[in-house]
Amino acid sequence: MKLLGISGSLRRASFNTALLHAAAELLPAGHTLAIHDLHDLPLFDQDVEEQGDPAAVVALKDAIAAADALLLASPEYNGGITGVLKNAIDWASRKGTAREAAPLSGKRVCIIGASPGITGTVRAQDALRLVLRRAGAIAEPQGEVLVFQAHTKIAEGKLVDERTREALGRHLQNFIALVERAS
Repeated sequence: MKLLGISGSLRRASFNTALLHAAAELLPAGHTLAIHDLHDLPLFDQDVEEQGDPAAVVALKDAIAAADALLLASPEYNGGITGVLKNAIDWASRKGTAREAAPLSGKRVCIIGASPGITGTVRAQDALRLVLRRAGAIAEPQGEVLVFQAHTKIAEGKLVDERTREALGRHLQNFIALVERAS
């Protein structure tokens, strides 16, 4: 299975990007995770869209369309999802001129998240599920990976907490099994 990972953080030392890298290491054999960067994605603008999707938007939509499923790592900003992640979802929820369907339509999504706070990213994950459902994606309802106090579990860009690594590995295995059963 080919998974596409997207971090909702642009920060160089992002806990959520580190979580995606750990996920790539923990995937069962035979499965891959490519991480898509959102740094060049412009803000959604229907006037721009009507002129044709910019190259960064085409690249995002193509990457989502080519993936069997998505792995979204969302920080929590002010009790919700980040603007950069919401913007990516807004673009990917639109079919564009050369597509029959929006890339997110019917796409299965696994949500994970890391935050320095004590509740992890519980509110952001709830908000993200609502946005994804509205965009036509299928956010799987299996358990959550809420990495709280991430600064104590991620060091130098690596997930070093063994219990969290084990939980993330189990979560990914469950998600992959769910997607395979649904296929």
